[in-house]
Amino acid sequence: MKQPLLNKKKIINDPVLGFINLQSELVFDLVEHPYFQRLRRIKQLGLSYLVFPGANHTRFEHAIGTTHLMRQAISALQLKGVKISEKEAEAVTVAILLHDIGHAPFSHVLENTLVDISHEEISILLMNELNNHFAGKLDLAIEIFTNKYKKRFLHQLVSSQLDMDRLDYLSRDSFFTGVVEGTIGIERIIKMLNVWNDQLVVDEKGIYSIEKFLISRRLMYWQVYLHKTVVSAEFLLINVLKRAKELTALRTPVFATPTLNIFLTQKLTAKQFNKNEEIKGKSILSWYSLLDDNDILVSIKEWQNHSDFTLSFLAKKLLNRELFKTTLQTKPPTKLLKEKILSKITEQITDNEHLSDYFLMTGEITNSAYNYRDESIKVLGKNGKLKEIGQASDINFAELGKTVRKYYLCYPKELDIK
Repeated sequence: MKQPLLNKKKIINDPVLGFINLQSELVFDLVEHPYFQRLRRIKQLGLSYLVFPGANHTRFEHAIGTTHLMRQAISALQLKGVKISEKEAEAVTVAILLHDIGHAPFSHVLENTLVDISHEEISILLMNELNNHFAGKLDLAIEIFTNKYKKRFLHQLVSSQLDMDRLDYLSRDSFFTGVVEGTIGIERIIKMLNVWNDQLVVDEKGIYSIEKFLISRRLMYWQVYLHKTVVSAEFLLINVLKRAKELTALRTPVFATPTLNIFLTQKLTAKQFNKNEEIKGKSILSWYSLLDDNDILVSIKEWQNHSDFTLSFLAKKLLNRELFKTTLQTKPPTKLLKEKILSKITEQITDNEHLSDYFLMTGEITNSAYNYRDESIKVLGKNGKLKEIGQASDINFAELGKTVRKYYLCYPKELDIK
């Protein structure tokens, strides 16, 4: 019996961008694939919901949003005479759809904790797997994603200082956190995009929108992405996982979902990922495609009752939002201060100096809104000449582009360090 043809031209109602059309059957099929559906179970902003209660949106809706913006950008460029074929339009849309498919649970938080390979590298590996599944239909998308296609501006739409990824996440994260400083004029920016000598540029009359975009990005980093309480929660989560891995290595029983257990017990390298080695009857990528926020949360819920004091203490703190006291400063904490705090932790909490390191977190966070040295934003004047935005604007972009460093110090709030 013949199956009825499925309507793959779907419309999605998005709270940030409005109605989104899935105009391609390939895009629909990729969205339906389990690799992509996994993104529904990975929060876009990691543990930021502990500070901004509305920040429960996921990588799934962000990825869908970027495809909508990509289609708008393609239409805007085509209206200006930029030649983009329908095949290229679909490929660059697929590239942006899958740009985050390799993210670890809680997005960036656990990237270097559970696996020793970046999410970008895993994204490419998963795209290659999907390409095999879809009989080579992703060839051009992968070329664009890896910047190997002849039209370089298409890659810039996917990954650059003015890509569809940044346009979506700034607006989306601003919407769900309620931080209005992240609001940007997406429609205006897209309409001001142009291509000059195979380079993505901005028409001169769009310069103020770009200035607002870069300033909004800087403010969102300090107010949301690098918020000191978010930093505290993220490093607490990292230390919980580190302790669980250490106990597992010591052969101490630690509850974990079957999927998380693979990543706790195995030290998986980039080489193993690239070979897609088999572990317990499944390939590494198959295991990874099952790993999501739920594996972490359900395991931490159990760890709060573990017999190991350190694991139990840290898990309870995270689950109950009893986060560590966090200070940000312009200089690194002194060795003397760290030794004093560690001594107090041993005296008041752990009674074991070897475990005290789990209760003190130090390091640096950096923020650079605009990296003009790496890949600058070019403004196309009415005279047909290009200028770097810092030259075309009356804002001091050299200052805006400076990397600002702050140093964090986190320790339990109940600690008396007077």
